[in-house]
Amino acid sequence: MSKPAEDGDRNADGRLDDGSPDDGTQQPKEPSLADVAGSYAAQSGIERRSDGQIDVLKSVGGVRGLIEAILPGLVFLVLFTAISDLQVSLIASLASAAVFTIARLIQRTTVTQAFSGLIGVGICALVANSTGQAEDFYVVGFITNSAYIAGMLISMAVRWPVAGLLFGFIRGEGLHWQKDPARRRVYHLATVVIMAVLALRLMVQVPLYFSEALVALGTTRLIMGVPLYALGLWVAWMISRPKEVVDRQQQTDHPEQRLS
Repeated sequence: MSKPAEDGDRNADGRLDDGSPDDGTQQPKEPSLADVAGSYAAQSGIERRSDGQIDVLKSVGGVRGLIEAILPGLVFLVLFTAISDLQVSLIASLASAAVFTIARLIQRTTVTQAFSGLIGVGICALVANSTGQAEDFYVVGFITNSAYIAGMLISMAVRWPVAGLLFGFIRGEGLHWQKDPARRRVYHLATVVIMAVLALRLMVQVPLYFSEALVALGTTRLIMGVPLYALGLWVAWMISRPKEVVDRQQQTDHPEQRLS
């Protein structure tokens, strides 16, 4: 005897109650903007201290992350200035980046920053080697900075500033800040701060590139790289703090105000 169909199992055409075909599989859910933004924020590497403030050093990978970001460019600049051999300088720069990646693989620590640095140095070296001009080692940086600026401008134009998408999830605001005009304004301002860092790099370094001032270009690239970005990130975080966080911090710093 066949088993009678249970109520709510299927319709007469073999479909489930929700109208989807009974093919034994579930349709994958399309990621929402909140999912994408949350994933981006989780992978951004930005760290918070126990008091809720941004930990700038940890956010750029700590002391080790700073060294990984600075040393390949420093090796290239110093070596090329000393011996004027482009290929040797490029190989040495690539080798230093590769050492960091291999060390992290051996130690089984996070390789994302080191590996992305290796890829970046590899692309820069490829460009410089193909043109034969040492200054072209820095061209890729101009392109990426310009692309980031364009992306941030677009995010502000559509009223979803990048700083809000990044900081909102780290602060636990999710995407609710977008419906608050005051919060949206401060995140617009925070995005402008980060964008200003990128624009300042181009304003200083592009003229040096066209004037073929390699030493000055390489030096400013190092100074205006991770250190300047970390400063801009900290400023953007501080000016976009929610009002209640600012008030609580002021009360902590000036307890006598609570007694007045």
